[in-house]
Formats: sequence, C-alpha cells, structure tokens
Amino acid sequence: MNLSCSKIFVTSKTFVALLFAYDGLGCLTVHGLYSAGDDVVQLTPSNFNREVMQSDSLWLVEFYAPWCGHCQSLTPEWKKAATALKGVVKVGAVDADQHKSLGGQYGVRGFPTIKIFGANKNKPDDYQGGRSSQAIVEAALSALRSLVKDRLSGKSGSGSGSSGGSKKDVVELTDDNFDKTVLDSDDVWLVEFFAPWCGHCKNLEPEWAAAASEVKDQTNNKVHLGAVDATVHQGLASRYGIRGFPTIKIFRKGEEPEDYQGGRTRSDIVARALDLFSDNAPAPELHEILGEDVFKKICDDQQLCVIAVLPHILDTGAAGRNGYLEVMMKMAEKYKKKMWGWLWTQAGDQMDLESSLGIGGFGYPAMAAINARKMKFALLKGSFSESGIHEFLRELSMGRGSTATIGGGALPKVHSVEPWDGKDGELPMEDYIDLSDVDLDDLGKDEL
Repeated sequence: MNLSCSKIFVTSKTFVALLFAYDGLGCLTVHGLYSAGDDVVQLTPSNFNREVMQSDSLWLVEFYAPWCGHCQSLTPEWKKAATALKGVVKVGAVDADQHKSLGGQYGVRGFPTIKIFGANKNKPDDYQGGRSSQAIVEAALSALRSLVKDRLSGKSGSGSGSSGGSKKDVVELTDDNFDKTVLDSDDVWLVEFFAPWCGHCKNLEPEWAAAASEVKDQTNNKVHLGAVDATVHQGLASRYGIRGFPTIKIFRKGEEPEDYQGGRTRSDIVARALDLFSDNAPAPELHEILGEDVFKKICDDQQLCVIAVLPHILDTGAAGRNGYLEVMMKMAEKYKKKMWGWLWTQAGDQMDLESSLGIGGFGYPAMAAINARKMKFALLKGSFSESGIHEFLRELSMGRGSTATIGGGALPKVHSVEPWDGKDGELPMEDYIDLSDVDLDDLGKDEL
C-alpha cells in the first residue's frame, strides 16, 4: 500500500492557532479540539443527521473553530460537562471552520456558538448561559426537564424521528403544472426526478421531506423543493434529459436548469438551498434610525446589526453623506448572506446610543457592530471605506476582533427624529445675524 502525506499550506497566523501532531507515518496532521477518547461526540455533515436529527435524545452542540481562543478556553469545560452528562444528555461538537455548510445551516456567525437540540430538532435553541461545566450541566438538565414535561403533557414536538419533516412541504409537480409552478416563478426551485421503484429514491425521500420543511421555514417560503414522478410524467423527464434516478435539478427564473451536485442528506440539501436563497436575495435595506421601534426590531431580530454614525449634514452636505451611504450599501450587498441588520444615524441625533458605544463627540464617521443577544459590540478601528469595513466585518464573522459590553448592559434609549430629506443642510434661522440695519460705513469709527 502506497501511503503518503498530503501537502498542507497554512499562513503563519493559522499555524500558531491550530493544533498540529505527527501521525504514525511521520505525517503532519491537523486536529480539532476534541479526540475520539473524549465523551464529546465529534459531529460532521456525514453523521449529523443520523446522530442528532434522528435522535430522541436532547443534544447540546458546540460549533467551534480550532483557532478561536474562546473555543480553546471552553474545551476543558465542555469535556467535563460531557462526562457529567454521559447517558443523560448528548454533548457534541462541530468544527465549523472545517464544516462551514453545517455551521451556516444553523446561522453560526461567531465562535463558539452553542445550540440546544430538544423536542423540535429543526428549531434548536441558542444557549445563552455561562461557559463553566457547572453552568452547562445545569442548562442541560433544565432543558431536559422541559422536554420531559412536554412529553408528559402530550407535546411531542416536531423535527425528531426518522424524517424531521412532512411530505406536504414537497410540491408534487406534473406535466400540467410544472411550467406555471416552477418556470414562471420568481423563486428558486430544487426539483427531484424520481422513480417509485428506485432504491436510492426511497432512501432520499425522508431526507428530501425533512429538507423541504426546513427550507420553507428558513427562507420564508422563497426556496421550494418539488418532486416529479418521471415514470408517469415522461414528457418532463425527456425535456430535461433525465437518464438516471434520482436526478435533482435547480431552477432559477430566466436561467438554464443546473444539476445539483451536493450530498443527499437533509443537511447537505438545506445548506445548498440556503446558499441559493442568499445568492438570489436582495441586499438588506439600509435604515435610518428614526425611533425606538425600528432600532430594537432590527437589532433584536438579527445576529448582528451594523450601525454607522455619520457626520452632521452641515459638515458633509448631501453629496458627502450619499458617498458614505453608498459604501454601506455596497457592504450590505457583499455580506447579504449573513442577513445582518444595517442602520445609520446622524452624529448628535442619538447621543445615548453614541455614549453606550463609546463614540460621541468626534471621530465621525464611526461604525459599530452590535450583538443584542449578548449585549456586546465591536468598533471599526480602520478607515470608513470599502476595504476598511470589509476587513472589520470579515474579522467579526470569523469570531475575531475585540469586543466590549454595551454601556449599561442594555440597548440604549433611542429618540424619535425626522428623516433626512436628502438635501444639503441649512443653518437654523436663529443662527443668522441680520445685518440689514447696520451701516457698514460707520464700522471702525470711534464715537466722540
């Protein structure tokens, strides 16, 4: 047997952060934070559906990156918790740096992120507790009590069991309805062409159904999964050159259908559907902070809300302000897959907000990214430019960058203001001095 090592290329930064070891062949291999000897189950896209989604057990799952300092600090506590909960609650870990699709499927934007998979496996809860083994164990037992209580009251939840979805969310497509339903739709479609006698199709069926339910929920019904019985609707099968089963094709309005090349587990299908949704979605809207409602809704609903404090209109004029807003809109487009919230305000309009973020008084334009769930924020230290903001947000999305607690430990009060009218600013009338009655010829003369 010819055994050899693959070349590994890493940056110096990565080399310092990752853990390396030599295997029995003298080859350099890269390891995550957990090993087979731990009570922490190592989860990957290939075993996640079987281990977690199809399990009746309660699961605590950590999504981590090996280079993340906070993850490295959590590791011994996570292992202790897993040992304490052995046989009671399942504890797992996903290297989300290596398995990005699995992390993306559950909206993982920073590390470590911990999710609790309870009765409804399709809608895990975010763990918000402390990072000691004691706090983790207590949260697990609390979630377990709730799960048992629900079962006693007859609430079985949804999302566990063999499929985690319902066939009703898979749209049945035929020769008669295909063009109107799929080709004329503005939405994205993943369509399976199957044969009832096909063993691979039977294996795919529960995964396809589970994925259909999750995709419908996570994309707000903008990406659909359909199925065509190609033995009955042979016209469709012929039109798209179907030669084997199952065949999956992706349909986007105005484009030629694309062959689906991904895996056939629920998680693989959902990950591809979410990518398609992000690609097809418009950039998020950029909102001016005009009052409490919009500010709290956007920051509470999103993983991060990115806020710019722009100079006063009298300092920049409309052209200068529009230049800053254009940079923000380009960044919102670039990071639209993150589905963050994007806000801006004029310097001085929201002093409580500025104070809570440590901005206030100078250094405009300024930018902060807020995680309202953790009451943490990070400040842009570089330039307010496409390259500066991109570097700032890229570091945050990878779990890096320095953060601080929001002043007061709660979202600040936001005041109601009038929206910008898109024009250059004008000084208030009381700031003008009326010189119409002054005789300029008398200025400078000494009075006798």
